[in-house]
Amino acid sequence: MMSRSWRHLCRRYSQAVTFRTTESSPALHNEKQIGLFYSVDKDLVKQLYGHGGFPRSFMKQTKTFTETTIMVRQPALDMMDCIKATDFDKPINKYVLYGEKGAGKSMTLAHLLHFAHTEGFLIVHVPWVSEWLRRVTRMKEMSNSPTREGLVDLPLDAAAWLLHFKNQNQALLKSGNLTTSEQYVWSKRERTAAGAALLELLELGISRVKFSCDVVHNLLREIKRLSSAKQCKTFVAIDGFNGFFYPLTRLRTPTKRTVKPEEVSLATSFLELTKPDWNNGLVVVTADQLAVPDDHQESFLPKYLLYKQGFEHLDPFIPIEVTRYTEKEFTSCAAYYRDRLWLRGPPETETELKFTSACNPYRFMEQCAPL
Repeated sequence: MMSRSWRHLCRRYSQAVTFRTTESSPALHNEKQIGLFYSVDKDLVKQLYGHGGFPRSFMKQTKTFTETTIMVRQPALDMMDCIKATDFDKPINKYVLYGEKGAGKSMTLAHLLHFAHTEGFLIVHVPWVSEWLRRVTRMKEMSNSPTREGLVDLPLDAAAWLLHFKNQNQALLKSGNLTTSEQYVWSKRERTAAGAALLELLELGISRVKFSCDVVHNLLREIKRLSSAKQCKTFVAIDGFNGFFYPLTRLRTPTKRTVKPEEVSLATSFLELTKPDWNNGLVVVTADQLAVPDDHQESFLPKYLLYKQGFEHLDPFIPIEVTRYTEKEFTSCAAYYRDRLWLRGPPETETELKFTSACNPYRFMEQCAPL
């Protein structure tokens, strides 16, 4: 166990470096805060990221640190500047976050989700595409779509996503200003009337799981219409978007046939949402090597990861690279880890870690764990 004197020395060392900012609103972050950590309120963490949005390793770290903090980095600030300068009367702009494994793409997206929330956007967030297409568990339920021939439904995954969407947009949905444009008939006894609140449509999809995939499809259509009609501004965020275009999934039909991504109803619904046929919104996606199997990771560039189909689907888009830590970011992160007692040992330890981790945020975090 670390002695009190050594623990005190670590804290004094970390306090010599400024690694926190008291500015908790992403809308007010600027270049002065680059490399600094800001705290996110516990209730907001539960609302925005309770069903996904942070990497699993980061979530474990927040429990250890007893707080949730996000570092302000240049790619997120660049995105925020682009969003603030957007002409929302024109078709949606599309952005692709890319970079090597562990560089912080998902964390940058999490920062942008917080920004979108503070700016009053309706958030449409897919935490990780591969959860649908590549993570197969005993609970995975799959069935043929009753309304779209040739497609398969993932009703439990769709219902879980609807609950995620509901939690992230509580205030906007409860206002009652977002309503359906047409009537939806689900069965002889169940229907959603035209002019009903979107919340009513959501509740049906959550409680009646067999209809959840169709509810998602119609909900996304309504969101495009509402945004174009200036009823809301929509922020679409999809992590691991290139997973939609990898030729194979781990889903199998009863006859053992492999299901292709384009045969999954959830995939087709979200691909429709990322088409530039609506306005008053934007789309931010990540192209991530972890979204596809290990044997397809020769490059982290979007043109490689998205394949020809995905690249053409998003084109034109604005690429934003998420790089390794800069010198300032690494020093700030090391000071934060010392403050949380995640990093211990003499100051010289950081010099070695800087080289062994190559300033990769994930590798640095992992290497500090046993120290």
